[in-house]
Amino acid sequence: MSAVIQVENLQKWFGTRKILDGINFEVREGETLVIMGGSGCGKSTLLRTLVGLLQADEGKVLIFGEDMAHASEDKKNEIRKKFGMLFQGAALFNSLTVGENVALPLKEHTSLDEEIIRIIVKVKLELVGLTGFESLKPYQISGGMKKRVALARAIALDPKIVFYDEPGAGLDPITARVIDHLLMDLTKKLRMTSVVVTHEMNSAFRIADRMIMLHQGKVVGSGSPQEIKESKDPYVQQFVRGEINGPISFKETKEHYLKSIFGGDVGL
Repeated sequence: MSAVIQVENLQKWFGTRKILDGINFEVREGETLVIMGGSGCGKSTLLRTLVGLLQADEGKVLIFGEDMAHASEDKKNEIRKKFGMLFQGAALFNSLTVGENVALPLKEHTSLDEEIIRIIVKVKLELVGLTGFESLKPYQISGGMKKRVALARAIALDPKIVFYDEPGAGLDPITARVIDHLLMDLTKKLRMTSVVVTHEMNSAFRIADRMIMLHQGKVVGSGSPQEIKESKDPYVQQFVRGEINGPISFKETKEHYLKSIFGGDVGL
């Protein structure tokens, strides 16, 4: 199975603080890779760097062989057409209807006729179980439905890769599980590759083909879900089990998080 994403020695600094410290991994075609770790570990920074919202300071992010880390903005926009993004808060436009939100990337990046776009929107909403919701506004639907609309928009251009930022955040356990199953179903049906950032262990082990765990900007564990469960690394074991006692301390995590925002020394 070939790699569609290759991350090589990726480093990112915020001021004097190194947030990503020599990250290396690959994402294989057709798989779901979960990136997990506690608050402030660098996973959100990593995701934003992967999709080009943040500029890497060192290293490479190769997406289909093209270096996202050092591309011009025009080139980044070309690469972005090959993938979709599901944001943590869904990021729907409240002034637009559900159908208009899903249609947005089609109108922005294609010259398709309005009737063709309408048909594509209907198909994408059907795939996420929202047939007939085209005319509603985001404020008229639930949080779980908003995530599904955002997912329909993310797959509007038939991407080869979809990035997910905390897909279950803010959802009740049942709705979060529905989103997980939808993610797995679409990944298989549409032959996509999925990269999921999460700290929810139940979800992570449910959806992952492979997993990597970050701690203070470094990869401390990687492998299949079973290999992660059986890992001897104390950081991995503490995080997976949700234990209070271990090498990951609250003070250490808080300090790393605050420094990632403000830089320099932070008194705790």
